[in-house]
Order: sequence, then structure tokens, then C-alpha cells
Amino acid sequence: MQNTLKQIFPNFSNELLSAIEENASEQNFEAGAILMRTGQYIKNTVLILEGKIKIYREGEDGGEFLMYYLHPGQACAISMICTAKSEKSQIMAKVVEDVSVIMIPLPLMEKWMMEHRSWYEFVIETYRNRFEEILEIVDNIAFRSTDERLEFYLKRHSKACGCTEVKLSHQEIATELNTSREVVSRLLKKMEQRGLVKLNRNHIALLK
Repeated sequence: MQNTLKQIFPNFSNELLSAIEENASEQNFEAGAILMRTGQYIKNTVLILEGKIKIYREGEDGGEFLMYYLHPGQACAISMICTAKSEKSQIMAKVVEDVSVIMIPLPLMEKWMMEHRSWYEFVIETYRNRFEEILEIVDNIAFRSTDERLEFYLKRHSKACGCTEVKLSHQEIATELNTSREVVSRLLKKMEQRGLVKLNRNHIALLK
């Protein structure tokens, strides 16, 4: 495990890597699995080794609001906060692509903040990155029209996966943008006419 961790988390000290190997546990989850639910007490924080996890808020009507994705080398800042304060989760976490994660229990997370400088810096950097991302999302919602939000969403998704093809249905996009499938389909058609995307049967190709 330690060699794998060193490759994915190169800034972790050798002492911290040894502590993770000795005390934390590795678990695998298939796509579609729910790792965290709203109202649930969080007893562990997770480090992503492989795969992708979607972090989102779920409305009373079942609608979803995408917050961010987690990729290898990352951790969920919100789960860290809830874990540290023993608070109930205000978010949902769903596996998008089969994942391998390291589960770190609450007592260890608090202990390592004091004992391992590299863990402390990782946690602070995780908070900072997610705060900046949430600010960008708030700006997008508050100050942009629906077509601008859709374009922002597609580019963000492309950046997150490191690809130019978005393999999501119009309904999935509509759910995450809290709008209707008809609106998304209409706006995507306009984007295609502008030469921004190419609509295919199973994916959307970003051209610019």
C-alpha cells in the first residue's frame, strides 16, 4: 500500500505513509454506490486512490446540485469538517467510476493534524481548493444565465475528467443543473449550431 500511496500522495512524509498503512484500511466500491448520505454521521474521511466520486446536495424533491468531483490524490473537505466536529453530513457522495479509497477513522485524523506536518498541509490545501471551487459555483449560479451555466458545467466536467467527451445524458445534466431535460436539449442544440459542441448518440464532444 505504501508504494501506491507515495505515488498518488507524493507530499506525504514517510512517517505519515507508515501510519496510514498501519492504521487505515483500503476499500473498494462499485459505480452507483452511495458512500455518504445527508443526515448521516461521518466516522471516517477518505483518500481517493482510484476512480471518481460525485459530491452533491440532494433537494427535498429528489433533485441534485453538483458540488464537485473527487479524483485520485484528493479527499472530501466537507466530510473532513463533519468528521472533525462529529456533525451530520449535509451532502451526498456517490461513486461515479469504480473507486478504491483509504478509510481514515476520526481519532486518527485529529491525531495526525498534530503529529504530521504533511497531513496538516494536505488538509488545509484540501479546504482551500474546495472553498475556491464552491465560490466559482456560487458565482456561476448567481451571475450567469442558464446557457452560460450549461457551458460552464460542460467545461468543468471536461476539466475534471481530463477529456473532451462528456458521457452524460441530457437528463443527468438537467438534474445536476436543476433544470429540465427539454431546456438542456434546446441549449445544447444551440451550442452545436455555434460550433461549441458536437452532439453524438452517447456523448457530447466539446470542440472549444
